[in-house]
Amino acid sequence: MGNLNLKIIAEKINDSVPGTHKLFEADDFDGIVELARVQAEQGAAFIDVNIGPRSPELMSGLVKAIQEVVSVPLCIDSPDPEIQKAGLSAYDPEKAGGQMPLINSISELRMEFIDFAEIQPARFIVLCTESSMDGNLKPNETGEEIFAAALRVSKVLKEKCPYISNDDLFFDPGMGPLGADMNGITNATIDAVKLIHECEDLKGCHMSVGLSNFSVQLPSRTAAGDLVKTPLESAFLTLTNPMGMDHVIGNTKKKYKFLEDNHPALETVKDILKLEGFDRLMRIQEFYS
Repeated sequence: MGNLNLKIIAEKINDSVPGTHKLFEADDFDGIVELARVQAEQGAAFIDVNIGPRSPELMSGLVKAIQEVVSVPLCIDSPDPEIQKAGLSAYDPEKAGGQMPLINSISELRMEFIDFAEIQPARFIVLCTESSMDGNLKPNETGEEIFAAALRVSKVLKEKCPYISNDDLFFDPGMGPLGADMNGITNATIDAVKLIHECEDLKGCHMSVGLSNFSVQLPSRTAAGDLVKTPLESAFLTLTNPMGMDHVIGNTKKKYKFLEDNHPALETVKDILKLEGFDRLMRIQEFYS
């Protein structure tokens, strides 16, 4: 079927990754910077930088150090406003070939992040999994709700940041673990991808998910010994990449690819999308056995 039209936002520099957490705890700055270098060498389009609940000064120093060794743009990844400001202030577009950084992420509950474009013009990952109802969080449960949030946030972004085009928007419709999906989270994600893709006002935008979330908590191998996490992730991409899912926060070492119609991983995901409740989990168990 050919290759995926896919770019990787490299996921390894993230405090939630056990090996990287150890580097942070050991203050192994050089080891973290080396992770950036290796991921860039493996073809990353962006390097995600998430320091967890650490200091803004650490984010600032890390951004500067990474940009000394890689020329790909960075994705400043933190829900903490002060950490975001520090990362954006330290970022030098000239060291990334003039490319803007990527802010991960803005949502209806974090609209103040728009103002960070005054520090550094940036592109935005728009988290579409939540809505603001009178200032309170409401999780979006359907594709229609996810799509509506994408439209609302993109409209405000374009009003407040005149430089923003659809090419600067990366919509994240959310990604839940397939092995625990009894309520149709995966269906809602794929429905939202389709709606965003078909929307004329959003033509030329990008979409991205944290792809590792799809296979988290699942075994790495089937009973026959076959490695399966990457094929399951590839099955998701086989369904969504033609509809504009052109970026993922993922592993630069993995070989994501289109799967043929009769591939067991693709058949499993298609079946799960048609099932409900506990039957979905039984189908995943059947795949592993």
